[in-house]
Amino acid sequence: MPILLVIACLLASLAYLVAWRAPARHATALMLVGLAVHAGALYVTSVGESGWHFGFAPILSATLWIGIAVLWIEGLSVRVEALRTVLLPLAAIVVPLPLLFPGLDLAAQATRPLFLPHLLIGTLAYGVLTMAAAHALLMAAAERALHGGAPGVTAPPFARLLEDLPPLLVLERILFRFIGLGFALLTLTAFSGVLFSEEIFGQPLRLDHKTVFTLIAWVVFAVLLLGRRLRGWRGRTALRLTLGGFVLLLLAYVGSRLVLEVILHRR
Repeated sequence: MPILLVIACLLASLAYLVAWRAPARHATALMLVGLAVHAGALYVTSVGESGWHFGFAPILSATLWIGIAVLWIEGLSVRVEALRTVLLPLAAIVVPLPLLFPGLDLAAQATRPLFLPHLLIGTLAYGVLTMAAAHALLMAAAERALHGGAPGVTAPPFARLLEDLPPLLVLERILFRFIGLGFALLTLTAFSGVLFSEEIFGQPLRLDHKTVFTLIAWVVFAVLLLGRRLRGWRGRTALRLTLGGFVLLLLAYVGSRLVLEVILHRR
């Protein structure tokens, strides 16, 4: 294992941890440093000298990188301190995981012309929808606290977290931006896999659990966006469908890779 890779993972984790507790003006710069080092570590673990590797740990690391990148961009115009509180410590834990679980060797598949674009767009979809799920969880917590009853019931740490949140309407607008972008990327991922299975995977389409869960998740997000446009869905309906779709995506790939690589020890 290259020592520079270990150092890069540790530096990225450290930058995220420091940014987690830093003031907003310093956190922005620290997140940018963390993103740069994290990107280098991802490149080495996923491509590197030994060719393409991909599994549950690199996927989690890559999706959190994308989520933090989107969070950094949003933070230039909107207060996102509460989202940083959730995402940055999680990213600090996940960054080193590919060192322990490098995943499958995909060097042979990477020679297919559509494989890498499919993989990249799919990872982007997971990243953006991960951000949407984090948004939905915070919105659910904020709404519950807002309508929860008597003052003083909320625990002090949670109260400080709520103070950093933008208004619920702003959070909802950002949530649907993430869902719209994530849905577009998921559409490209799902239908490229269905229509060009031979070119991407070198075999005809199989309706395995990954394909089925991905398509069901696509339907859930499509229904949510259609309901938002035609019937103005918002609030708890939007949050439940967002989290339900995200769980289906986890079951589609990350969950199956976790079972195969960690529990069953199949590579």
